[in-house]
Amino acid sequence: MGYDFGHLVNRGGTVRAIRRPRRRLSGLAPGPDPTVTVHFWDHRRVGKVREAVDIKASASRVWAVVQEDAEHAPRWSSNVAKVEQLGDGPPGKGTQYRYLLDLPGGLKATLEVEQTVFAKPKRCAGRFTGGPLKGTWSYSYAEKNDGTTHVVYEMDYELGGLLRFAGGLLERQYAEGIRKNMQALKKYVESGKGPKVKQ
Repeated sequence: MGYDFGHLVNRGGTVRAIRRPRRRLSGLAPGPDPTVTVHFWDHRRVGKVREAVDIKASASRVWAVVQEDAEHAPRWSSNVAKVEQLGDGPPGKGTQYRYLLDLPGGLKATLEVEQTVFAKPKRCAGRFTGGPLKGTWSYSYAEKNDGTTHVVYEMDYELGGLLRFAGGLLERQYAEGIRKNMQALKKYVESGKGPKVKQ
């Protein structure tokens, strides 16, 4: 069972932390002592991330690196220690992955995702199914006339577990990590690394 955290305020102004089984809404509740009011709040942290980069490669080539070679993502994603595909078969709609993450501040987390959209080579999207994040994510690929590909990563998320108490600093550092990873992906693809597209 999860818990909401709150504080007790007595008539003397003393504050101490308490916890109680999770409630759907924040609000007020009687304390264990009639002279005490209990204040509860919802600690969920929600946010959005949107990062874009132009890569000098076809959409099919970038797609092959990101969507069809996910288990080698640690080669260009600094906060990903390991990626495991859950189940057999080629990547597609319904494919699930487990990510082992190295987060800022020495934190580690396990995250599981499921792909709900797999429209090669234009868009791959999914949802977080396990771990400290809830929400959705997507990669979009738009190939330009000059042969470069505009890649957009978007994530709508809600922090859970211990990460929800890590504060805004972790969120900013994580967002900055995604920005750096997009640049690392650009360098990785443009240097010729990763799978090649069959002609």
